[in-house]
Amino acid sequence: MNTSTSSSLRANPTAASALPGPDQSQPEADAGSVAPEPVTAQRALVLGGGGSTGNAWLIGIIAGLFDAGLDVTTADLTIGTSAGSTAAAQLAGATPAELFEATLAAVPPKAAALPRTAGRAGTDAGRDAARPVMDHMERTGAIMDAAADMADMRRRLGAAAIDMAAAMEGSSARWRATVATRLPRPEWPERTVLLTAVNAHTGEPVVFDRLSGVELVDAVAASCASGFAYSIGDNQYIDGGYRANAENADLAAGYSRVLVLSPFGGRTRTPLEWGMHLAAQVHALQATGSQVATVFPDGESEHLFGVNAMDLSLRPAAARAGFAQARALAGQLGRFWN
Repeated sequence: MNTSTSSSLRANPTAASALPGPDQSQPEADAGSVAPEPVTAQRALVLGGGGSTGNAWLIGIIAGLFDAGLDVTTADLTIGTSAGSTAAAQLAGATPAELFEATLAAVPPKAAALPRTAGRAGTDAGRDAARPVMDHMERTGAIMDAAADMADMRRRLGAAAIDMAAAMEGSSARWRATVATRLPRPEWPERTVLLTAVNAHTGEPVVFDRLSGVELVDAVAASCASGFAYSIGDNQYIDGGYRANAENADLAAGYSRVLVLSPFGGRTRTPLEWGMHLAAQVHALQATGSQVATVFPDGESEHLFGVNAMDLSLRPAAARAGFAQARALAGQLGRFWN
């Protein structure tokens, strides 16, 4: 079930990690500050980050499972990070089938060529489309390399994001409007949904839910703020992927079955000794009695992610890849989930 993607990012060996318990009404939680709790609840769905194509892949996976008769949107807990927070909010207002069809229909008028299949000119076009992502990875990578630990990294990234927001007047309002167009409904769902972010001023991890006093669109916008810091009132926030990792599966502590959908393929950008990678969190969940299944994009679709993650023209392909993958895994996942 674990299909990993190739990458220059750090791989995930077996490791241990201290995890916070599932205090679902608490808007802020510090990864690693609370010991794991024994299993007491049922199913948790973890939707990881991975850019625009990652969001499409998540929708494809969930729609493919739904088409095969497995509805994972009824999970007792849904955790969304970055692109996964968008997917979590979208699933609160539309069916998987509706979201899948909308993703396939929204094809940009000019599609970028894929480096994997194109000739010389197409390869240049693909590199041009990926350049902003590469620049972002290089900029944030330099900040990460200079950090002493996870808390220091979050503070450094937050400070840089605040400076970027100051140089981009009106960025939060524009980003909020963009995110609002992606959500079928503006209200938080009644079921428990946790959306992750980081306080840009303090570097403290943040978890939003419907009891946090923050509107759903603002929680999603904060969780997806990978460049500039997003403002909510007097506070500013950055991407939830900086809380611990692209999945934040540790928030599912206490749930008997945890399904992790990771467009990022379980990889990490932080040093392995920090213990924030997905494998460490999975092992810690299992140590307290949780059964965990992880699903990564398969090798045939890996070119849709990484530096191509923000290429909108690749969203339909990513959604189809997820749908096909889910159909193949539906029987196995159905036995796990049910």
